[in-house]
Amino acid sequence: MVISTTAVFAALATLATVGVLAWVMHPAWRGKRGPWIAGVALLAVATLALYRLVGTPAALELESPGHASPLAAAGTPASLEEAVAQLRAELERNPNQPEGWALLARSLVAMGDQESARGAYEFAVKLAPDEPTLLVEAAEARAMAHPQHLFDEQAVAWLRHALEVDPKHQRATWFLGVSQRQSGRAAEAAQTWESLLTSVDEATARSLREQIGAARADAGLPPLAAVATAPTGVSDGAMPAAGPANALAVKVSLDPALAGKLPDDATVFVMARPVEGPPMPVAAERHAVRDLPLEVVLDDADSPMPTLRLSEMQEVVVLARVSASGSANRGEGDVESAPVRVTLPANGPIELVIGAEQR
Repeated sequence: MVISTTAVFAALATLATVGVLAWVMHPAWRGKRGPWIAGVALLAVATLALYRLVGTPAALELESPGHASPLAAAGTPASLEEAVAQLRAELERNPNQPEGWALLARSLVAMGDQESARGAYEFAVKLAPDEPTLLVEAAEARAMAHPQHLFDEQAVAWLRHALEVDPKHQRATWFLGVSQRQSGRAAEAAQTWESLLTSVDEATARSLREQIGAARADAGLPPLAAVATAPTGVSDGAMPAAGPANALAVKVSLDPALAGKLPDDATVFVMARPVEGPPMPVAAERHAVRDLPLEVVLDDADSPMPTLRLSEMQEVVVLARVSASGSANRGEGDVESAPVRVTLPANGPIELVIGAEQR
């Protein structure tokens, strides 16, 4: 059977984007599946549109007698990296394609290349400056590429413009609060996040209240008033079902061979991340080498995003890393523990030894 180049490119493009979509929409999958499936279907349509970005679909087929396909001449992409390279080449030839730049950026995020993704998003935003979701993705990518994961002035400007276009955009509101918290404006962050409480589900609201409570405490404000709500589907007087365990105890130590060889103020990240998909952690804490050995409890309060939580996971990979650059992204000179795959809820504390796998 002959497989067309169109089909191969379709598969690679779909893998690149479905991976990111599944990561972002994972919480929705655990609830109503209709919107998730509709999102995947919409993505398939978007993938077909990509063919027209790269070239006429008919031109991608294997050559007919006397007619050679331009893409076939270049060779069928054998990997996601090759497909991305071909997309880059097409965008160099015809850069006025916001959908192509956005797809390239999302693929680069899935590949872990945050710096290149930031640049691709900048091109996409220039071509489509009023698309709120694109603006939010671009702001997030810019923060992820920052050494301290900070939302800089440009990222905040994109978030604010996204909210001008769509005042109810939840991720834009969340990230705006994060930027305010990062800049020491805890009271503003709390106020920004409080506006989300009426529009998110109860589980997300509980996690969000923890973040709001911490921000209000830092700002010297009184805590939020307690909210008594009955769980969905539970009548008055009925006992609610037990929720999923959302805490993971982790013990972290340093291999004795590294004693005294690492700076005391070097950053230690303890994190749990999905078994599959992009390496964005579902829970992470930041400490210093001087704190080792240490014991931490990872839970939903340690999630970088309220829509991607530890309690949503059935399995995670847990690891600890000493970062030479201070960035959560893995870099040259970093020292890690061996990653441990954990089924949740865990029976006991997870023990990690930083540097043991480098011996």
